[in-house]
Amino acid sequence: MDLDALSGVIAYKHTGESVTTVTAAVDRITIDNPLDEICDLELSGQVTFATGRSSMEISLQVARVLPEEGQKVRKEDVLMTPIYKEVGEPSFPNEHPLKDSSRPVAISPLRIETEEERRLFNLGEKNSNAKKALAKTALLKQTPNDQESDLIHAMWLKQLEYHDPNVSTQKPDNVIYMDQTRLQSSQIMQPQYRNRHNFMIFGGFLLKQTFELAFCCAASFSHSRPTFISLDPSTFENPVPVGSVLYLTATVAYTDPPSVSPKGEPEPSPIKGLGKSRIQVRIDSKVRDVEHGKAKPTGQFNYTFLVDRDLKVMPRTYSEFMIWVDAKRRAERVSASSIGDSISASR
Repeated sequence: MDLDALSGVIAYKHTGESVTTVTAAVDRITIDNPLDEICDLELSGQVTFATGRSSMEISLQVARVLPEEGQKVRKEDVLMTPIYKEVGEPSFPNEHPLKDSSRPVAISPLRIETEEERRLFNLGEKNSNAKKALAKTALLKQTPNDQESDLIHAMWLKQLEYHDPNVSTQKPDNVIYMDQTRLQSSQIMQPQYRNRHNFMIFGGFLLKQTFELAFCCAASFSHSRPTFISLDPSTFENPVPVGSVLYLTATVAYTDPPSVSPKGEPEPSPIKGLGKSRIQVRIDSKVRDVEHGKAKPTGQFNYTFLVDRDLKVMPRTYSEFMIWVDAKRRAERVSASSIGDSISASR
């Protein structure tokens, strides 16, 4: 919640009081250097990408407070560097909280003065273009590729073996069907969690609720205490007004690696010799207007955890297979990005 609040303060410092800003999206949040002691943390940030349109990108940094004043923050002292996307709206309330009556307004572009500011701006532009390209390959627009289709078919055949009395193959205890991993919650949105400028619920509170349910889902799935690794890029699709009901559904969408290979053989444990697994939990959220009974999706949030057990999730329906494929793509993009960062750092 503190990160979202800081992002809002930075946004208002850039736009002034004539524009109301709302959090539209959160880029990937990853723990770069986990804390190994109790210490003070310093939160800082700045606007790093704004072109004069209705949105801007704000880069934040969470780092240990150094003992000496004025000392430069070292790379190993940085806990995380999340990026928030803020959208500008007129400074007047909507007639109805679930109606799309707010119009985006233009935000002043950045004036680049230093090489570091140019580097950050170019990085923001690169991220923006990458998101647009990624949207074109979504499963809503394209079918699974050949390798993904082979994996789906292999898992389907494996399920048939598990239920065939004439085959000796039995479902391993560490393979759990996806529909058995779901957890759900519902709650009325109270006014103490609203934004100060309107009657919409604070985005940081929504992230907090999704994280807690994702943590509970991972713990229920693994029967252990999960360790948070990352939050994938997430978008707030619709506002959540005070007095509405928020529904959250958590599902273990993917375990790394999958339960079977394209050839139908079991995959090895993701972390050899340690019996650990990376699991991805997907949170689907929607808000319902109590008076009119109208429901809208509010966003999808994908959390990755590390658990101290070798576990694998297996989908059974076509919808579950699509959830699994989407999560697999996310895991592969993160892996490719990490390899690219390692290569760049070694140069």
